[in-house]
Amino acid sequence: MGDSIYHSRMRQWFASSPPVTWGIRQLRELLIGALRQGPIPQHVAFVMDGNRRFARNNHLETVEGHNLGFEALARILEVCYKSGVKVVTVYAFSIENFKRSKYEVDALMEMAKTKLTQLSQHGALLDRYGASIRILGQREMVRPDVLERVDAAIKLTEKNTRCILNVCFPYTSREEITGAVQKTVSNFSKPIPPPLKRPFSETHITRNLRAQTNHSVPEDAQSQNSSSRSASTSSSKSSQENGQDYSSADAYPESSAPTLADPADTNEKIREVYPDSESITAETLTANMLTAEAPPLDLLVRTSGVQRLSDFMLWQCHQNTSIVFLDCLWPEFDLRQFLPVLVEWQWQRKKELENSGGRLRDKED
Repeated sequence: MGDSIYHSRMRQWFASSPPVTWGIRQLRELLIGALRQGPIPQHVAFVMDGNRRFARNNHLETVEGHNLGFEALARILEVCYKSGVKVVTVYAFSIENFKRSKYEVDALMEMAKTKLTQLSQHGALLDRYGASIRILGQREMVRPDVLERVDAAIKLTEKNTRCILNVCFPYTSREEITGAVQKTVSNFSKPIPPPLKRPFSETHITRNLRAQTNHSVPEDAQSQNSSSRSASTSSSKSSQENGQDYSSADAYPESSAPTLADPADTNEKIREVYPDSESITAETLTANMLTAEAPPLDLLVRTSGVQRLSDFMLWQCHQNTSIVFLDCLWPEFDLRQFLPVLVEWQWQRKKELENSGGRLRDKED
């Protein structure tokens, strides 16, 4: 027993010595540089599972296991951003987690306040790699004091445009899909606004010119008009003597008077037109998801050996998404476990590109 404790402490001392630490850091940089030579997934998601089990296995408090999980997240974020990943999505807190003990839920909320602030500060990890934080989930379920700190962290990184960190907190995929459907129904229940009418359209001007031309008097009819005008003058005088008075508007009825108004535009009842529900596609729902601005999900990794998605990114997992389940617990997750996953993903993508290139050549032949 004493020898095992002695050897364990010796290994820890050796691993933490400056020369070994420097060598490990250089090796990490070399491996990450090698990864960048091949295709890199643009969107990677993590189910950070195993914090509580790690704490039990190492006789630690549950909260300490979650703290070590956040440290593992910082390590993996650095690996992802250095490798060229643009979007990282993490399952930080499920809506189902509210069923846990109040002590653990409150500890997770406090941890979110402090850790997100630490990641977002000037010169910290997200600032160094130009990553912005986005919170995906049901904000109304979070305490106001937590939301205030979370929004402050978001504001600190809002100008970063190179990378994105999506924090699902609190989140379930069913709620996300439900919200996307509700938003789609709301958008398709609103009438399409009518197009703006041009005040000087060609048909409008042509119609008015024709109306004015029809009321113009030909030159060869001026003599007849003069005699008729005198007759009308005498008749108007006689009518005034009889107590009747006709105005010029009566001489030219409204239906025949020239006007600049478009008869087709007046008293026209606009019929409301709604979007066609048959035009709703999978892309329509994707545009209303919380991850609408993110690229398609390339890789999803879950630790702890559990092989299920647990209501995470169900819509985003498409036919080309690689799903990997690892036996290690999340606090143990590092480049050593992540490197084989990335290499396997690169090999699969290269194979797909070769196969697609072969199919294209066969079609050309």
